[in-house]
Amino acid sequence: MQHPRSPSIRRRRLSAELRRARDAAGLTTTQTVQALGWAAGKLSKIENADTQTVKAADLDRMLDLYKVDDGEIRAAMHQLARDAKERGWWSKYRDVFKNETLPDFEAEASSIRTYQSQVIPGLLQTPSYAEAIFLGGRYAGTDEIRRRVEARMARREVLIRFTPVHLRVVMDESALQRCIGGAEVMTNQIRHLLHMAKMPNVDVQVLPLNVGAHAALTAPFTILDFPNPLDPTIVCVETLTDALYLELPEDVQRYNVTFGDVQGSAVSTARSATIMSDALKALESG
Repeated sequence: MQHPRSPSIRRRRLSAELRRARDAAGLTTTQTVQALGWAAGKLSKIENADTQTVKAADLDRMLDLYKVDDGEIRAAMHQLARDAKERGWWSKYRDVFKNETLPDFEAEASSIRTYQSQVIPGLLQTPSYAEAIFLGGRYAGTDEIRRRVEARMARREVLIRFTPVHLRVVMDESALQRCIGGAEVMTNQIRHLLHMAKMPNVDVQVLPLNVGAHAALTAPFTILDFPNPLDPTIVCVETLTDALYLELPEDVQRYNVTFGDVQGSAVSTARSATIMSDALKALESG
C-alpha cells in the first residue's frame, strides 16, 4: 500500500526550506518582497505555510533571487510544492475533520506519544466504542455519527501499514472503568486494546488511580515525531471545538518532560496488561 502523504507536512517542509534559502542569501523579508515586487503578506503566507499553493513561477523567482542554482535542489523544491497540493485519504472525510489536521500529521509521523485521561486513545478504539463516545456528546444525526466513526477507524491504518507508526500510550486507569456504551461495548474494546498492546509497534501503559497526583493533571495531549529532521516535533492538545498545535521548542520540551514524568508514574506494559485483563474479567463476570 502506498504510504499516505500529508499536504500540511509538505507545506511546512517547503516553507522551512524557503526560509533557510532566504537566510543563506542574506536577505531580509523586506528586501525579498521589494526585489520580487510582492506584498509583504504574500511572502509571509508562503514562509509560514499558510497558503496551500505556491505557483511554480513564484517558486522559480524566489529560488533565482536566493541564488539556488543546484538543479536537484530546485527540482526537489518544486516536487514539494506539487505534493503540498495533493489530498490524502482524509480529504474525503473533510466534512468530519473540517480544519482538523491531526490525521495529516499522524500519517507522516514515525512515532506518536499520547496521554489520555478519560477515554481509550482514538487510534485504539473499536467502532462501537467510538460511536458511543460520539453519541455521548452533542446531538448529531445518524449519518454524521457514521461518518465520524468511519473517519476515526480510517486513522488506524497508520498502525498496520508497511512501515507502521510507533504508538506509545499512557492511559489513566479511569478510562478502563468508565463504562462507555455498556458492558458489551467495553468488553470488546478492552479485548481489542489487549490485542493491540501485543503489537511490536504499540506500547500501552496504565496510570493507576492510586498514584494520586501526577505531572499530567491537565488536558490530554499527543506528541508527534517525524522521520525527517526538517519536520520538528508537534504537540497536539485537543479542545472541545478544535485543537491547539504547539511547535515552539520550549513548549515541545515541556510536554516531552511531562510525558516522561507520567510514563514514570505509570506501571510497566506487562503490569498494564494485567490491569486491563482484570478489568475485562470484571466485565465478563457481570
